[in-house]
Amino acid sequence: MYEYTDLIHRNNTMKNTLLDKVFFSIRRSKDNVFVLRDFDDFIVEYDYDQVLRALRMLVKDGTLVKIGRGIYAKTRTFSNGVVAPNAPIGNLAEEALQKLGIKTDKSSYWYAYNAGLSTQIPTGRVIAVNKRVRRKIEYNGFGVSFEKIKSKI
Repeated sequence: MYEYTDLIHRNNTMKNTLLDKVFFSIRRSKDNVFVLRDFDDFIVEYDYDQVLRALRMLVKDGTLVKIGRGIYAKTRTFSNGVVAPNAPIGNLAEEALQKLGIKTDKSSYWYAYNAGLSTQIPTGRVIAVNKRVRRKIEYNGFGVSFEKIKSKI
C-alpha cells in the first residue's frame, strides 16, 4: 500500500520529480483537503495531465483519498491497515467548499438541536451554504447534503 512513501523512507533521498514535489507539498501542508487549484504552481512547470497523474498515484498509494471531483483529502492508517480520511466527511466538505469560494454554516438541524427544539443529534453531514452546490462530496458511501439558507452567512 505505501509503496511510494516506503521507497522515500528507505532511500532517504528525494528526486526532484513532480510526484515528489506534490507528495512533500501535501505532507507539509496543514490543510486536510486539497482542490486542484492548490496545485496551480506545479501546472506552470508541468502539464495539467501530469499533475492529475501524480494525484492519482498518491490516491492509489493511500496518501490521499478522492472525496469529490477534483477534491482530495489527507489520510491516516489505522492499526488494522484501513486507510481513512483524517477528519469526518462533514468537516472535509466544509473545508473544500470554503476553498472553492462557497460560504458555509451549521445546518438548521444543528441550530434546532442546540436551541432545544429537537432531540435528534445532528450528524454533521448537512451543511448550510449560501449558493447552489452541484458537486457530490462523499467517501465510502457517506455523502454530504447541502441546504441553502439566505441569512447568517
